[in-house]
Amino acid sequence: MRKLLLILALACSFSLFGQSIDTVAVRSAIERQLATYPESTLQDIYKSFYQEHFGPGHIISDTASARRYLMRELSEMGKTASPYVEPTGSQGDYVRVYLSAVADSRITAEQLLDAFVRSANSRQKPVVSWMEKWEAIVSIIQANKMELEGFETDLPLLTEAAQNDQAVHHSRRYNEAYHPHYRIVERNIFEIELKPSLK
Repeated sequence: MRKLLLILALACSFSLFGQSIDTVAVRSAIERQLATYPESTLQDIYKSFYQEHFGPGHIISDTASARRYLMRELSEMGKTASPYVEPTGSQGDYVRVYLSAVADSRITAEQLLDAFVRSANSRQKPVVSWMEKWEAIVSIIQANKMELEGFETDLPLLTEAAQNDQAVHHSRRYNEAYHPHYRIVERNIFEIELKPSLK
């Protein structure tokens, strides 16, 4: 009963943010990530929702350097069993397009780079602040007693990062287990320009 009241209270409080935080969708997205990537830590959940909130703009300084980094990453990555695409966060505004799609000649590096760069300029200012959303995510994890390795240690560091709208890398556990190589692409750009080649 107490857990039910807590969940109801969370749902009510988050609805005050202009109905911008769907607690059921957030919980489902976290559960999906933990099922797909069981080595995920709180840091990896932060990263997924941060990417959804801000898009890829925080990681592009200029197109030339983005191209060099992409080509270097393609040349250095080994064989991967990663999917071609997966959503970020819970709203579906952005997706991760894995470099395996380029390595398997489904799309070209230039197609991915162009979609990535244009996606950086497509993000409208979110209604909810990142700190508000992060607090909601943490509350949902705690209310549903989701087990995450290193949660108590990671939480204060990530909360400080959230206060400064700061991006983070994947955790060491995640990198060692999954070797992720992807770029963030706005969903409409992906659906129109890249998805037809990935079917």
